[in-house]
Amino acid sequence: MLKVGVLGAGHLGKIHLRLLQQSIHYELVGFYDENADYADKIAAEYGYRRFETIAQLIDVVDVIDIVTPTLSHFACAKMAIESGKHVFIEKPIATTVEEAEAIIALAKRHNVKGQVGHVERFNPAFTAVKDQIENPMFIETHRLAEFNPRGTDVPVVLDLMIHDIDAILSVVRSKVAHVHASGVAVLSQSPDISNARIEFDNGCVANITASRISMKNMRKSRFFQKDAYISVDYLEKTCEVVKMKDAPEHPGDFDMILQNAEGERKQIYFNNPTVEPNNAILDELEAFADAIHHNTIPVVTLEDGTEALRVAYRIIEAMKK
Repeated sequence: MLKVGVLGAGHLGKIHLRLLQQSIHYELVGFYDENADYADKIAAEYGYRRFETIAQLIDVVDVIDIVTPTLSHFACAKMAIESGKHVFIEKPIATTVEEAEAIIALAKRHNVKGQVGHVERFNPAFTAVKDQIENPMFIETHRLAEFNPRGTDVPVVLDLMIHDIDAILSVVRSKVAHVHASGVAVLSQSPDISNARIEFDNGCVANITASRISMKNMRKSRFFQKDAYISVDYLEKTCEVVKMKDAPEHPGDFDMILQNAEGERKQIYFNNPTVEPNNAILDELEAFADAIHHNTIPVVTLEDGTEALRVAYRIIEAMKK
């Protein structure tokens, strides 16, 4: 088992602590939180061992799980990596692209592994259909959330939209050519709602909307490709796959047949995979443990997290224009 320590015991940090304690792949050693009074409370309430300093925790573990505010990700990662520890870093990987690139360089220099917590990659609705997403040419996503003061210190692009940016980059194997975006700050000092249009070199276009001032929650993506439409509902954990094939010469009474202007006839059929329930956060943490044990590439690499951050900042810059 890998000995693991958690940096940050806030809302998400507490979830990580609980799941790591349950995991058969990790031995939870303890945690550090900079708020001493709060840390004492967490330790007393849940029985986790509290460490006085980050350095003390790093010294006694194999893996550091960084669930601190984004501003401290780089400093925490640097300290852990330079001590030869593997790092799991919650999204976004760092405050700036330069910091993210420095983390990559450090991990290579010290021969340690890193994974970024883009949890939607482990959402069962997404994993159920990912292999069927082949060369999508138009993608539309909506990630809408009710207002929550937590996270409003950064633009909605870094808070929410980055989830969809990473998922899109994982299925579109092409470089980003152009980015157009707009955003509005309604309640916060930074944009609370944003729409971005990402154009890729291969012709694919992704239209992404994110809002943290909506009346209801929504997390949906739609992928359009040749002869197929695929939808993913990350919130409800459901998916739908609608495909087309050449219509049979003698279709059945209940076959759905469409004919285009050129006279080509296509049969519509549904090919919906089974969505297996899971805990996506536990799965991403245990996938990282597998990558360490078997010396394989993590599912969401430091490079993946950096590219998602790079595109996010391109969107932020486009909003300013």
